Amino acid sequence: MEKAVILKRGKEESLLRQHPWIFSGAIQRIIGKPEEGDIVTVYTNDNKFIARGHIQVGSIAVRVLTFIDEPINHEFWKQRISAAYEMRRSIGIACREDNDTFRLLHGEGDNLPGLVIDIYDDTAVMQAHSVGMHTCRNEIATALQEVLGDRIKNIYYKSETTLPYKADLNQEDGYIMGKSASNVATEYGLKFHIDWLRGQKTGFFIDQRENRALLEKYSKGRKLLNMFCYTGGFSIYALRGGAELVHSVDSSAKAIDLTNANAELNFPGDTRHAAYAEDAFDYLEKMGDNYDLIILDPPAFAKHRDSLRNALIGYRRLNAKAIEKIKPGGIIFTFSCSQAVNKENFRTAVFTAAAMAKRNVRILHQLTQPADHPVNIYHPEGEYLKGLVIYVE
Repeated sequence: MEKAVILKRGKEESLLRQHPWIFSGAIQRIIGKPEEGDIVTVYTNDNKFIARGHIQVGSIAVRVLTFIDEPINHEFWKQRISAAYEMRRSIGIACREDNDTFRLLHGEGDNLPGLVIDIYDDTAVMQAHSVGMHTCRNEIATALQEVLGDRIKNIYYKSETTLPYKADLNQEDGYIMGKSASNVATEYGLKFHIDWLRGQKTGFFIDQRENRALLEKYSKGRKLLNMFCYTGGFSIYALRGGAELVHSVDSSAKAIDLTNANAELNFPGDTRHAAYAEDAFDYLEKMGDNYDLIILDPPAFAKHRDSLRNALIGYRRLNAKAIEKIKPGGIIFTFSCSQAVNKENFRTAVFTAAAMAKRNVRILHQLTQPADHPVNIYHPEGEYLKGLVIYVE
């Protein structure tokens, strides 16, 4: 018996606009007793085909893989990965001599909801955010090998912390193919240790690449503070940009160790850099007006909409303190990676922070994620990274 989902009358409207999520409230009935992660065919209430995708437990009941009546097989995975790779090649990010770090697959942005693949030199790090993608991981890895060929020698599967915990899969991270002895990759000519074994996300925040490059242009002669530094990406770019002083701060001692290792990898013995394992708010509270360039790139304050209010309070508090303390003529790069916080929410939080600090502030840049983290035009929720560069008088 075919495993299928029948929608309630009129609930196909978002699918006709090719939005890739079907919510549980839109479903009339389920046929064939599919288990979480199974591929199901979706029909309208009058029995017309409309989509095919992975079924799952939760408010998002189906993640759509295709709006065409086609099989989800080896050729399907290969075609989607090929299309994603060709796009990265056509925009120049996958074929630069000074860069071997990029996102190859970005979930809904590449029409494969629940799947992320990042490339670090000759290693691909694959991450599933749904049981369906987890179930298909080996098929995807085979297609990935065929598409990229000798470009990759290792595939590391890192989904232990991203799969739905209620699915109780007991997944352990590990290599699907190969095993890399090196964890160093290159981003725009700078070297970074990538901790895909134990680090956050796939081991590095590739989504800030273009924003790091922009920061480099503003760094010359400035005294810089990089809050929530993680592995020190912004700090390393600032050092290359000619910063007079760079201080990196993170609450994680392990992150500080990685930051120091990356500084030493690129600028051995450079005394301009120092790193501190401290709470961000404590550090901001006690610091003087020592800095004229500050980066605020915190982890997601709101992972769900029910925590939005508290998240906005956090963003206001964080930005107000930085705006209050920065030197006159200083520049702040401030970000939110919370999908639940939209651009208007974030901008309002920063505006309110400026008013609280009683400083005059101007917006220099409005920032987002780079082109290898594309936003599906039918899925605006995919625009998760928001950033402002502000000048404080």
